[in-house]
Amino acid sequence: MTLPKRFNANETEARLLESWARNGTYAFQKGADKPVYSIDTPPATVSGHLHLGHIYSYTHADLMARYFRMNGYNVFYPMGFDDNGLPTDRLLEKTIGEQARRLDREAYAQKCLELGKEFGQAYRELWTRLGLSIDWNHTYRTISPTSRKTAQWSFLDLYKKGLIYRQEAPTQWCPECGTGIAQAEVDDLERESEFITLAFTLADEETLEIATTRPELLPACVAIFVHPEDQRNQHLIGQKATVPLFGQSVPILADPAADPKKGTGVVMCCTFGDAADVIWWQEHNLPLIAAIDRQGRMTDAAGQYTGLPVAAARKQIKADLDAAGLLLDRRPIIQTVRVHERCDTPIEYIVTRQWFVKVLEYKEDLLTIGAEMDWHPPHMQSRYQSWVENLAWDWCISRQRHFGVPFPAWFCVNCGEVVLATEEQLPIDPTNATPSGHCPACSGEYFRPETDVMDTWATSSLTPQLAGQWLSNPELYAAVYPFSLRPQAHEIIRTWAFYTIVKAHHHGWEPPWQELGISGWGIAAPGQGKISKSRGGGP
Repeated sequence: MTLPKRFNANETEARLLESWARNGTYAFQKGADKPVYSIDTPPATVSGHLHLGHIYSYTHADLMARYFRMNGYNVFYPMGFDDNGLPTDRLLEKTIGEQARRLDREAYAQKCLELGKEFGQAYRELWTRLGLSIDWNHTYRTISPTSRKTAQWSFLDLYKKGLIYRQEAPTQWCPECGTGIAQAEVDDLERESEFITLAFTLADEETLEIATTRPELLPACVAIFVHPEDQRNQHLIGQKATVPLFGQSVPILADPAADPKKGTGVVMCCTFGDAADVIWWQEHNLPLIAAIDRQGRMTDAAGQYTGLPVAAARKQIKADLDAAGLLLDRRPIIQTVRVHERCDTPIEYIVTRQWFVKVLEYKEDLLTIGAEMDWHPPHMQSRYQSWVENLAWDWCISRQRHFGVPFPAWFCVNCGEVVLATEEQLPIDPTNATPSGHCPACSGEYFRPETDVMDTWATSSLTPQLAGQWLSNPELYAAVYPFSLRPQAHEIIRTWAFYTIVKAHHHGWEPPWQELGISGWGIAAPGQGKISKSRGGGP
């Protein structure tokens, strides 16, 4: 064979890629007499264009696949596409320049499906051009009928075991995305803010100074707290104070969680400014005043500020406090704010009804499972351990969005009882179907469908079952599960790794992997953290 004078990379690459695909070079060999090495490959989230960080981390997994293949293992190296739920939902909003809540639900969901297919194809072409040794005979989409059926089966199983409940409670809420979110989806973000000291009034007309960064929550102030051992403020306990500008009278109570070193040592409790307010509200049986709605605007409780966005209300209330002589001091600060990881919007705590998976009472079990697996590098196990130990909320799995896996449930119009689909009905969209029988509680015949959808992680937590074809190919699943390796980035230890372990534990399965390979980040510009495709970090 005569070698060409000039090497044509484009022609050679295309020819070799076609040859490898035709010959099944990277295909898993069913029934082969070889030890199996299975990889629970990260399904790329359809939230934007892939970037250098993805090339970096996926190359790690590919090196493992090639190494074990060359050492005589039968390598199972599938690839999925995570085109289910909020990430794809948000991508479509950016693409069309319109919020989902303003559009027809079914038409919007169809556009999300089409967008997921389009980006999935682009991802596959990039992985192929890169030369990843993926077995494309084994691929999946997290919004496919099989994936929906698997996620809905998981919901039914956990509900029947008493591991899922529905409750109205203060929820971490993203006004921009218009949905409740889980603890794992909240990040810290620093921003410039202002610490202002306000004049509350005691019954004897004396001024009580209280500092805050959120004066827009004054209409929702329901109590004031001091530390029980703070000598400066013990005389206040049991008194009442009047809230500036809004006029309600609130009790002054003692609680050890009030920080005597912060501000004046006197803190207002509003429903709700942060998680501490939620705890105080629950423990002291305080009234509830909702001053901020689901769109991040002031409610009727805010009086003349009703309808204003939070930021605008904060600015106007400051101006009015100052004009009334009630703003005693102000100083700039750098404040750490809790934000939604998908959009960097500061979260609010709003009372809503959500579905939760129980995790808090299973911390010890989840820690034990995490310790049974090998982590590379080893110190990454401490991140998992720290996350589990510091959990404060059960896992919120419901989202108030148009796109995602539907909950297989209805509510009896007569008595409100939850009515579940049968396994034979799965996958099912309750908005287009009805239960197979009457209400088990009151024999009612009329039902209201659940319109919330599942959090994307409720499906992605089942990637070992989706990749291993648990529902459709039990022989393959038995050969590859538990998976040999879970390769993933470190920031989703708290979500993907944790939630997959939760599902394996709650369903009574073996731990999902033998080892975890944790990769780092491709770093963006200074101060921006990782390169992120959802924030335009792709090409």
